[in-house]
Order: sequence, then structure tokens, then C-alpha cells
Amino acid sequence: MNKSEIDQKILDRIKQLEDKYEVMGQDMVSYLDGLLHADFLKYWDYINLDSLLGLQQPKTGFPDEMVFIVYHQITELYFKLSLWEMKQVQEHNHPDSAFFLARLKRINNYLEHLCHSFNIMTDGMEREQFLKFRMSLLPSSGFQSGQYRMLEIGATDLINLVNREKRDQYNDYTTLDELYENIYWKTGATELKSGKKTLTLEHFEEKYSKKFMRLAEDVKRTNFNSLYLKHYEGQEGSEKLVKELKRFDLLANVDWPLAHYRSAVRYLQKDPVDIAATGGTNWQKYLPPRFQTVIFFPKIWTQEDKKDWGKHWVLKQLGNS
Repeated sequence: MNKSEIDQKILDRIKQLEDKYEVMGQDMVSYLDGLLHADFLKYWDYINLDSLLGLQQPKTGFPDEMVFIVYHQITELYFKLSLWEMKQVQEHNHPDSAFFLARLKRINNYLEHLCHSFNIMTDGMEREQFLKFRMSLLPSSGFQSGQYRMLEIGATDLINLVNREKRDQYNDYTTLDELYENIYWKTGATELKSGKKTLTLEHFEEKYSKKFMRLAEDVKRTNFNSLYLKHYEGQEGSEKLVKELKRFDLLANVDWPLAHYRSAVRYLQKDPVDIAATGGTNWQKYLPPRFQTVIFFPKIWTQEDKKDWGKHWVLKQLGNS
């Protein structure tokens, strides 16, 4: 490549910049001056590395608490990415199965990575350390992940998140307020003895309930289940989309809660009496999918699938044992 070719490329870029800034009524030369004086961007500055590495603040002196904190922070970052992809789908013009499918695959990859990496929590901490430092975390709990609840609300109609025992009592005309009041995860945040709301749930509702309700209203017609039923159900070529929707359903509603269940059994189960979770949540009844049967996309599953909800995970674990 000779000098004249390089110069022409530079001239072409300058012309493009002139056009860009002219449309905005800006002086291109001023921006070039800013670029001239600006320092080179560095990796650690771009990702705010020092701030990121300063976000871990253990409450005790037990070394394994660092593992606990970092993994939960990683989890929340993957949830943030999932919600980012979900928002793109919800704001997109449909039907566009290729766009929907691509973003859905990304979400599934994030969730799959989380499910596969959960042994960092299950096997990566000494049980005795965990049982001691966890007492300094009361009444906080992983149950209080607001982003995960937003992922659920963005995935399906709120009626599909209602407690299984009450789900048949409602229909399309039931208000969102009533559906939210009976959402399934509230039953998992009750005190084991009294059945009252835990402080964990009270704090959680105080911080997030209004936000959850606004989101549920905003995505009534654009949650993934509604989008599928309106634009893609039965359409030619929808098989790939259905496959990824099923994958999403299983990752979010079977693999992820059961990964937590395996961890809870590892650290909290103690014969003859189980140890309560940090927030007093009823994990024995809350985590196993067969008790909740939360399904984002009920129309794409057979009655047999719904009856055996979660069975594939158990069989997979038996195969790996």
C-alpha cells in the first residue's frame, strides 16, 4: 500500500466525519482537537477494573466468603446480560424469527454457563466455613435477586408465575395486582414454623414490588410467551425457535433452581432436622421444580412433559454419578 492510497483513505474518513458532525450542527475540528489531546484508552480503565475488584467486601474473616460473594456477583452480571438481550427482543419489530432466535440463544448460553458453573458454589467452599460466615449475612438471601425475577416476568405472562395451587383460579381478566400477590416465589419466603412472611421477603418487596409491577404492565404484550403465541406459533420454520424456548424454560425453571437445591442439600441438609436458609426461606419446598411447576411457555410442552417437569435433570444427574 503506497502513501497516496493511505492518504485517500484518511480523506474519505474525514469527509464522513464532516458529514456526521454537520448533521448535528457541530464543529468537526473541535472534536478532532479533543481527540488529539485525549489519552490512549487502557483496558483497566475501560472496564473499570479497579472499581470492579473493590466491590468484594466480606463481612467475616473466613476465606471462602470471597468465593460466595464473587460467584453471586458473576451471576448478577449474567442476569444483566440476559435482560439486555430480552429488552432488545421486546423492543424489536416482529415477526423476525432470526432476530428473536439469535437473542434467545445468547440468553440460553448465559444461563447454561451459570448452571454448569454452579459447582463453584456447590463444591468450592468448605461446609464448616459456610455454616459460620452465613450467620453474618442474615437476613439477606440469594432469593432476593431482583434481576432474576425480572427475567421471569419478561419471559412469560404473569399468570404462569402464580403459585401452582392457585393458578387455575385465575384467567386472562385477572388483574396484575392479584396475580402478583399470588406469585409462586412468595411461598418460598415464609417462615418455616409460623408461615409468616420472612424479613427477607419484606425487604425484597419493599425494594422491588413497584418495579416488578411496572415491568409486568410494560411487557403484557411483549413478554417472550406473548410474542411467540402472537407472531410465531405454528409458522413455517418455527421449530428452531421452539427448541430454544424449551431450552430456556428448562434452564431457568429446572436446571437453575435444582443447581441451588443441590447446593442447599450440600450445605444445609442435616439429619434429622434441616438447617434453615439465611433468610429463613423454605428451600425444601421452594427449590424443587416439581413443587412449583413454573413453565414459561406451557403451549409448547405436552401434558406428559408437564407431569414429569424436572425429571430430565434427575436422570442427567444419575447418568453423571
